[in-house]
Amino acid sequence: MSPLTRRQLLLAGAATAASAAASRAIGAPDTTSVPTARLPKPSASGIEQIVVVCMENRSFDHYLGWLPGATGRQAGLRYPDDHGALHSTHHLTEWQGCSFNDPDHSYEGGRVQLNGGRCDGFRKGGNDDFALGYYTKDDLPLYSKFVEQTTVFDHWFASILSSTYPNRFYTHAARTDRIDNTMRTTSLPTIWDRLSAAGVPATYYFSDLPFLALWGEKYVAISKYIDTFFADALAGRLAPFSYLDPYFLGEGQGGSNDDHPHADIRRGQAFLSLVATAIANSPQWKSTALVITYDEWGGFFDHVRPPRLPDDHVTVGSEYDHSQAGFRVPSFVFSPFARRGGIDHNTYDHTSMLKFVEWRFGLAPLSARDRGARNLAYALDFAHPNFAVPAVPLVTDPGPHICGAPGGPMATEEPFWLGLKEKVESLPAWRHLG
Repeated sequence: MSPLTRRQLLLAGAATAASAAASRAIGAPDTTSVPTARLPKPSASGIEQIVVVCMENRSFDHYLGWLPGATGRQAGLRYPDDHGALHSTHHLTEWQGCSFNDPDHSYEGGRVQLNGGRCDGFRKGGNDDFALGYYTKDDLPLYSKFVEQTTVFDHWFASILSSTYPNRFYTHAARTDRIDNTMRTTSLPTIWDRLSAAGVPATYYFSDLPFLALWGEKYVAISKYIDTFFADALAGRLAPFSYLDPYFLGEGQGGSNDDHPHADIRRGQAFLSLVATAIANSPQWKSTALVITYDEWGGFFDHVRPPRLPDDHVTVGSEYDHSQAGFRVPSFVFSPFARRGGIDHNTYDHTSMLKFVEWRFGLAPLSARDRGARNLAYALDFAHPNFAVPAVPLVTDPGPHICGAPGGPMATEEPFWLGLKEKVESLPAWRHLG
């Protein structure tokens, strides 16, 4: 039995108890657009804890294009391949896509897909028909209900039209110092530095690989394994700011739970259902906002042209461009202050989370990007919180397995993350973190 399944059993009792009360209290979801209201004084907002989870590699249309009231499209789109032949978007009927290529989500591949703003290059290059596939409500056992319990953002864009590492840097530092997944140590200032300087406690929880190891050993002291998050949430010990990373190793073989192909999407749904259940049943529920997003679009089709955003990086000549946002990603806020069933159509990117943290705890911005970002707080309704505990669906985790082998062991030979694994093993403080 996987660790997540054991936690699932521990949380099931609390979730079941909450379910009956929630079914009486929640009522019909509000599927109207989220209005913009005046923000309260941060210290009087009612928000005391902000929790962020960053998943991997799915676009909005691919995952949530079915959502009523959202700007989404799925069936009926066609995209040309390199020879001009048209390929139609289609409903995916398998959980992993093991027989397909992992869609291109590189800096160069993203520009092929953007194609000068025409957004019609998703079937070109190394992409096959997997990039044109989509899931529907019935395929997503958590999100099918979660959209009624959260506010969904349908114009939340990846921060840069590039791959995982550059976008994850934006979630921590509001900028990036690279456009690919290189392993060199960075010295970029981060939200963790701002929180520390202000005396605001914060915790980074990781599952197998700590992304913060790209800052060397600087953040070991604030880092814990993911198991500790569930204990901290249920005991009411969450810090004012928490950031959670899922399992990364084994992505290409289907062993991770981060939603990166070729992971079984039921693993990601199970992981997030446990996180949301832990928050909903925490003594800190009434003062917490959980934000779930995805680092980038993963090369999957999306019909909305991404904007250009302010950035401190100055592009010289043909040098790499940091201002071009990536395609839309699925994003949610789960909180008593979130309008349940609401859809926010305003433009956000990953630094909107940092703007929210900075607003709440009185911190200075890190860069031009978060300075100009829309504050996620505008999506919340501080005047009419709903403290009823939602009945978050508990999704069964099928466990780690290689593509097509549900009973097999977790595969760890994923080159995308092996460099970070080797880096972590070379740093004694991370290696000995217990």
